[in-house]
Amino acid sequence: MKEKLYFYYTNDLHSDFSQWPRTAGYLKDMKKNRIAREEAHYLVDVGDHMDRVHPISEASMGKANVKLLNEVGYDVITLGNNEGITLSHDDLYHLYDGAEFEVVCANLKHKEHNPPAWLHDTRIIQTESGLRIGMIGLTAPFNAFYGLLGWYLTSPFEELEKQLASLKKEADIIILLSHLGISEDEAIARKFPDIDVIIGGHTHHLLRTGEYVNNSLLTAAGKHCMYVGEVILTYDHDKKELIHKEAYTTDVSSYPEDEDTRGLLTELEKEASGILGTEVVYLEEGFQADWFSDVPMMQDLTETVRKWTDADASLLNAGLLLDGLPKGMVTYGDIHRICPHPINPVVVHLRGDELIEVIRASLKKDFMEIQLKGFGFRGKVIGRMLFAGLSISTTLRANGTEAVTGVTFRDGSAVEKQKTYRIATADTFTFGRLLPEIAKSEMKQYFLPEFLRDLLLDTLRNKTPQP
Repeated sequence: MKEKLYFYYTNDLHSDFSQWPRTAGYLKDMKKNRIAREEAHYLVDVGDHMDRVHPISEASMGKANVKLLNEVGYDVITLGNNEGITLSHDDLYHLYDGAEFEVVCANLKHKEHNPPAWLHDTRIIQTESGLRIGMIGLTAPFNAFYGLLGWYLTSPFEELEKQLASLKKEADIIILLSHLGISEDEAIARKFPDIDVIIGGHTHHLLRTGEYVNNSLLTAAGKHCMYVGEVILTYDHDKKELIHKEAYTTDVSSYPEDEDTRGLLTELEKEASGILGTEVVYLEEGFQADWFSDVPMMQDLTETVRKWTDADASLLNAGLLLDGLPKGMVTYGDIHRICPHPINPVVVHLRGDELIEVIRASLKKDFMEIQLKGFGFRGKVIGRMLFAGLSISTTLRANGTEAVTGVTFRDGSAVEKQKTYRIATADTFTFGRLLPEIAKSEMKQYFLPEFLRDLLLDTLRNKTPQP
C-alpha cells in the first residue's frame, strides 16, 4: 500500500497581517480538501510568524500571533529569532501557554533547567495508518542575546547528532523545521542523510519546487507568506520506505481573504489599540523627523543611549525615527509607530583608529542612502549618523560630499588611535557588513530586553517635565 502525506507550511510572516487572511484562506481550503479525501495532512510554521513591528504583536507580546495560528489549525511550529530574542524572559516563557499546536525547538534550553511545558525537542505524529512522522525544530543560535534573557542555545549540529539517534528508531519519516537559513540547511543535509525533508526559513529564501542536497529535500517559501509551501511525501507500507518526495510553493498574494480570520484580526486590532492607547508623556513642543539632518530629538536620544550604557561615546542613525510627534499627549502607540524596530542598544569596543573609520564611513552619502532591510531595522533608509560624546569636524568637497577633518571627544581630548573605547550604538550595526569595524569587534555588550524605543520614551520624559 502506498500512502501520500501532505504538509503545508509557512515561514517568516513577520506579522504582515495584511497578507494573513489570504494565507489563512488558502490553508483552510487545503485542509478541507484533504479532509474530504481522507488524506493525512499537517500545517506547520517555521518561525518569525511574530514581529513586534506590528501594533498587534507589540500590544500582545506575540500572544495574538498564537491565537491566529490556533484559528487556522496549525499542528506543529518552531521558533524564529523574533519570537526568541525580542521578548523578555517571562513573555517568551508564557508565549505558547494557549497554543493548540506542538512547539518543537531542540536547541533552545532554559538556563535554570526549568523549561516551559510547551517546549519540546522533537514530537512524533502518527497517521491513522500507523505511520510515524518525527518532527524536530532548530532556531538560529543568537546566544549573545538569549543568554541575557535566561535562555541558551546548543549547537544545531550537536543537537542533531544527539536527537537523530533516538528519532531514527521512533520515526519512519524525519522532518526538520529549520529557522537557521539556507546555508545551514544545506550543510545539515550534507551531514545528516537521515533527514528526509528540511523546511526552512530565516534567510527568506524561496525554493519554488524545492531542491535536493544529498538525501534531503529542501524547501522554503520566501517571506511575509506571499507564498505557502507544500510538501508531498509518498510512503510505501509494503517496502516500509519513503519512495517519493515533492515540494512546491503557491503564490497566495491574490487569494480570497478568509472572513473569520479577517474578523479575528479586527478584534485583535481593537484590543491592541486599547493597550497601546495608554498615555505616557506630554510634549510641550513637537518635533519633526529628518533622515538626513542633525535632528535635535535624535541627538537627544543618542545622548540618552550614551549615558544609559555608560559608554565613552555613542552613534545612532537618523533613519531610526520614522516620523515626528506634535505637541500634546503622546501614547505608547505613538512611540511604537515612530520607532517600531526590534533593536537593542549595544556597546562595542573599538580602537581609536577604528572609531574614526566608522565615523568617516557613516557620513558618506551612499551609506546614508542605503535602503536597509532586516537586521532588526524596520525603516526606509539608514540616514545620517548622529554622535554623542564626540565633536566631529567636516568640510564639503567640491563634488558636494562631506569629508571628516577632525574627531575629538566633547571634553576636547584627542581620540588616541591605539586606545580602546566603549562605543554605544544600535545592534543593527553588529550584523552584516554595514560597518565592518563594529561587526568584527570582539567585545559586544548587548542590553536586553530594552528596545531603542524604550530609551526614546525616557528621552521624551526627561526633556519635558511632567505634571
